[in-house]
Amino acid sequence: MSVCVPPNHEVTLRVQAIGTGSLKYQWFDKQQSEVVSGTEPELTVTLQRSGNYICRVSDLYCNYQFTEWVKVRILDEPGVSLAWRGEPHIVIRPKSQTVKPGETFTLKCTALGKPAPAYQWYRNGHLLTKQTTETLKIENASAETAGSYLCAVSNILEERWSEAAEIEIAPPDQLPTPTLMATDKVALLIGNLNYNHHPGLMAPTMDVHELANLLQQLGFRVVSLLDLTLQEMQAAIDKFLQLLDRGVYAVFYYAGHGYEHNGRNYLVAIDAPRPYRTENCVCVQRVMHSMQERKAQLNVILLDTCRKWYKQKGPPSEIKPLAPLGNTVYGYATSEDAEAFEVQDGGKSTGIFTKYLNKHVLQPERVTRVLEQVSEDLGKDPLVRGRQVVEIRHTLTEPRALTDPVQASGHTMELRRRDAFLPGRRTLDFQHCGVQVELCFSALFSNVLVVFGTVRSTNIAAQDCTLILESQPGSLVIKVKLHYTHTQTKERLTESKELDIGRPLIASCKLNQMKPVDRRQDACVHSVDHMSNIRWPHHQNHPRAGQPYTRKAENRLQSSAKSTSMSSNEPEENDENDSNEFTM
Repeated sequence: MSVCVPPNHEVTLRVQAIGTGSLKYQWFDKQQSEVVSGTEPELTVTLQRSGNYICRVSDLYCNYQFTEWVKVRILDEPGVSLAWRGEPHIVIRPKSQTVKPGETFTLKCTALGKPAPAYQWYRNGHLLTKQTTETLKIENASAETAGSYLCAVSNILEERWSEAAEIEIAPPDQLPTPTLMATDKVALLIGNLNYNHHPGLMAPTMDVHELANLLQQLGFRVVSLLDLTLQEMQAAIDKFLQLLDRGVYAVFYYAGHGYEHNGRNYLVAIDAPRPYRTENCVCVQRVMHSMQERKAQLNVILLDTCRKWYKQKGPPSEIKPLAPLGNTVYGYATSEDAEAFEVQDGGKSTGIFTKYLNKHVLQPERVTRVLEQVSEDLGKDPLVRGRQVVEIRHTLTEPRALTDPVQASGHTMELRRRDAFLPGRRTLDFQHCGVQVELCFSALFSNVLVVFGTVRSTNIAAQDCTLILESQPGSLVIKVKLHYTHTQTKERLTESKELDIGRPLIASCKLNQMKPVDRRQDACVHSVDHMSNIRWPHHQNHPRAGQPYTRKAENRLQSSAKSTSMSSNEPEENDENDSNEFTM
């Protein structure tokens, strides 16, 4: 087994052997010279350059045997954290290229790791058989070999993915043209489904989860959030805007209830009252205006929500025009004054717009062409034909695509990957009973943290150990309760410990400090034994399987408030001086 580490990183090599009597050990380096003080089963080295080591094990009768050679490979990477545990850390990334037909092109991906990581290459999301080394060499380039290449790097600790490298085939008489690139890619995905005062939805959970995974394959730093109040939506958008800068590709996606009013689109927060007003919702045009102010290279807003008009007879609202930067794209799930639908097919629910978006989003096409393909497929769907049609608006002056490679990074350190803002593995020692418990963390969404507890080792004094993990809403402290039976007294005892999980991304956005609301969903921390108790959205009127269900929120009072005037049943216009602007 080999390792790949940065210079001056301490590495311990170990050998295990059995034999007659006391065994002797002697380590040798690649020059076959004896290593000074290398006479123990363990050898600790700190190297500036790569080296090979082998160990000779002998017994009292002068019988001996050599181990296999172990290579300690040294790669210069100053960005490795001092807390690095040996998980794959990519230092050489594959680069996009434009090649002529018949030429040979090479892609390379190299990573640190203890043990040294394994490699697997993919093209357009499909595994390439027998391509399991750092270097991928493709001969006789053609249209069939063009596409988006990714490399999965893994060892026993974790798996990491490289950013996408785009291979384009140029005509024989055409010189390679510069590839359009992003300095970084960031995406904010919000799905609202459990509304306090409006009908619940089914699909945003799956829609956000699947789209987040696809965007991550394209090199996007993704934050995916579920069931946000107005205050939480504004906080998340503020954080998102701070990560934008020149050259960045930005995607804002929303699935949930929404409507259109005087040329503006509004996104309904889960705590919006009934009836709601514009100040209870997020204005999409204000989000795009703020994105433009950050000078991002590409701004894409994707809305899987209804656009029914409310109070359309009122005076038109003054909308600040967007700057003529040629970098904005709107992808609407439906046209003006129309509804967007979601459908339940068997056990899976999905928004129809997002269903076809996920089908095409990995294609190496300009973003407007991807949306055109979504529109064409949705237009052929018999469930919504004549009821829902995609609308695309854009000002693009260059054929930019979501698959464009990233040339540099640094704008989004908090969004490196989902692993970057998850707490690391934690170990708790219960000293009274001698039991050791390990906690691991996972996140389907950026604001839904799942904690797994495992009993790693026990003492003869404890048996029948069970764990209960608890966390109060709004708290970042996990309480671990260990129940066990004392071996001698047969008493059933309990020990407790508390663990502060630190400052994951949810805390930096202050989503854990918002005013509590009734979300009709359990807390975000669950033990393994209680995962089956998580409640997913409750709907009063489930559509039959395969039947579309609208994402229009009913904006009217309950029957007990019928005396309210008709004008109050519709949202009122929000002028340009309202308080919903996002501060930087």
